[in-house]
Amino acid sequence: MAYVLGIDIGGSRTTAAVARLWDNTWSPAEVTWLSPHSPTVPAVLHLGANGALTVGDPAEGGTQIDPGQIAREFVARVGDPVPLLVGGENCAAPTLAAGLVGWVIDQVTVREGAPPDRIVVSHPAGWGNYRRGLLHAALWEIGRGDVTLLPEAVTAAESHVAAGFTGRTLAVHTLREQGCTSSVVGRARTGGFTVLGTAGEGEAYGGPELDLDRALGDHVRVELGRQLGPRHLDDPQVRAALLDLPRECARARERLAVATDTDVRLHLPNGPIRVPVTRDLFTELVRPAVQLTVETLVETIRASGLPTDQLDGVLLVGDWARTPLVAELVEAHFPGLVTVAADPGSSAATGAAVAAGQILLPTHPAPRPPEHRPTGPHRDDTAPGRPGSTPAHPDPEWTHTGPTTGRPPGRDLVRADPSPEPPPRPPIRITPLKLPKPRVTGLRTTGRTEPSGTGRDLADQHPGRSSSRGHR
Repeated sequence: MAYVLGIDIGGSRTTAAVARLWDNTWSPAEVTWLSPHSPTVPAVLHLGANGALTVGDPAEGGTQIDPGQIAREFVARVGDPVPLLVGGENCAAPTLAAGLVGWVIDQVTVREGAPPDRIVVSHPAGWGNYRRGLLHAALWEIGRGDVTLLPEAVTAAESHVAAGFTGRTLAVHTLREQGCTSSVVGRARTGGFTVLGTAGEGEAYGGPELDLDRALGDHVRVELGRQLGPRHLDDPQVRAALLDLPRECARARERLAVATDTDVRLHLPNGPIRVPVTRDLFTELVRPAVQLTVETLVETIRASGLPTDQLDGVLLVGDWARTPLVAELVEAHFPGLVTVAADPGSSAATGAAVAAGQILLPTHPAPRPPEHRPTGPHRDDTAPGRPGSTPAHPDPEWTHTGPTTGRPPGRDLVRADPSPEPPPRPPIRITPLKLPKPRVTGLRTTGRTEPSGTGRDLADQHPGRSSSRGHR
């Protein structure tokens, strides 16, 4: 049975969704499980003792590992010429991101018994031609040149349409652990959506820093200091126990989305301890941070040039969109237009699957996007600055970047921004460092669900191609 695959790599956890073809009609996209215990996996790679680069976070299972063996937040680093150092190896961020995408494709292929007929990957909305080109090239190197890249705002809008949205313009407000990003999308004449404007890239993920869990964690630390005394917090055993605090704060935040009170539970050396938290208290703790994200959304809509009375809806997506305060503050600016996605954490993945089905069996023939290859070492669509200062995709006909099958990467990217090139970066002198002798001869990806010894070189995902391991 034909099926398509959507993958979201924009958050701290990676999600995948599939849609199947029934009688020339696509079934609703549904999330597919990537591990035996969860439908999502952490967007984390760690280097095992056998030299395999493995998907997953050992800390989730209570395993202590050298932080130098772990790669985190590498998707946000795409576009940064400085490689990540993992186990003494220089690893380019696009290579790590492509390896994660390839692993997800392999997992779904095994589960479904056949490879997908079309793959769409949802990436952060603030990416432009340069970053998309880097990921396209890395995917090409591992034999995944058939992957289509779409901004998260577009895939979230496709998911919203599948849920019944009929409007023509939509603001998409994404709130995740990495931060906040706001975009405005509109329907294209040829079908699908085009990005009318998006938040600037002043922060790693595209908007103001947003860490609701950290605000709650700071409160818990203060309460523990009052109960135990400030000196006890410096005890090595207590500090080790507090490593579970971020996970407990995330659990408490999710619980407060449906309950009025909960506890943050920790297992200290002297026994378990509970710190009670109410929804009202949590709301006051996070209100300043959430208010900043709402201001970003308002400014993004204004800068896109779309009059507020022509806005048909505001969609809240991302793991933190369930926080009631978010919808409350956004509703104050856009009454009657706000919708929280049914499953905010998976909207981008399910929308990517919907878009993949439309690409495979389009209802309207779409013209081929104009060819463009990024020029310059740091070419991008969006110039840094205030949110929404430059539309991410000024071409109204733009809907998606096409696959690269049979062609060098970077040929199917969207039209370049006609604005002048940004000024060159000032020269930087870097003192060479003597890195430790490389221990790994081939970085490999292996799933946590696979038996030991089944890791494979990235190059093995496509015979005849070599893996790209960044700057050596």
